[in-house]
Amino acid sequence: MEKNLPPIAPSEVPRVQHPDIVIVDARSGPDAYQRYSAGHLEGAHHIDLDLDLSDKPQDAATGGRHPLPALEKFAAALARLGITPSTRVFVYDDKAGANAAARFWWMLRAVGHARVQVIDGGLDAIMRSGLPVTDTVTEARPAPAYPASQWMLPTVTLAEVASDAKDPDKIVIDVRESYRYRGEREPIDLVAGHIPGAINVPYLKNLDDDGYFLPAEQLAELYGRVMGERTPDKLTIHCGSGVTACHTLLALEQAGLSGARLYVGSWSEWSRNDRPIGKVGQDESK
Repeated sequence: MEKNLPPIAPSEVPRVQHPDIVIVDARSGPDAYQRYSAGHLEGAHHIDLDLDLSDKPQDAATGGRHPLPALEKFAAALARLGITPSTRVFVYDDKAGANAAARFWWMLRAVGHARVQVIDGGLDAIMRSGLPVTDTVTEARPAPAYPASQWMLPTVTLAEVASDAKDPDKIVIDVRESYRYRGEREPIDLVAGHIPGAINVPYLKNLDDDGYFLPAEQLAELYGRVMGERTPDKLTIHCGSGVTACHTLLALEQAGLSGARLYVGSWSEWSRNDRPIGKVGQDESK
């Protein structure tokens, strides 16, 4: 697979309207399309986390709240946006990439698409940069179905993450906010806490105070301390539902640490399967 392209500054995003350039607004939530329609980077098309980047689960206990969609469904979404294997793609959201922008980046990379970059700083940075924001929705130029045959980036199952969390040669990283990891409060899922044995490196540590990704060398230093002598393929990354975890996977790629695995089901799956629940201050061996 070709080398990952780093997050791109808003000012460096090409403003030339060209069929080989597609800009994607990946804001999510029940009113995401309305917010997109009210104002987005000129020329950007919208993609929906729930409709395009995941399947609606019958039961979040199997696959979590945002399981990966069938390849055919994702390929159809890419075709609708006019994305082909040669398209240069730029994607942003309104959470500094930590919402569906990084998930879309990971999914494109996972089908072998190399020419994709997250816009650093997201919509806030776009607006601060003075780039043209409009409420005019530009119609995409549909393309043939994207030739996706398999997910080519590593993922792990519920059983595998349970094993990894007990293996001293491996590390499971929970990227949720620390209060969720500690089990103080859970605003989304049914149970508060964390996977016993997992460590907490909140995704916000990937960013500076202005919401931009840290330089590659700082990210390498951060995750080098976490990994010790381990190689990146010994890392499993998770969050609440396999979305924000992709922000840390992007940070690891930026740091030159390729090969970490995504636990797609994440806490939303683990916490619904009668698995042990860790909370800070409790004995996690139980």
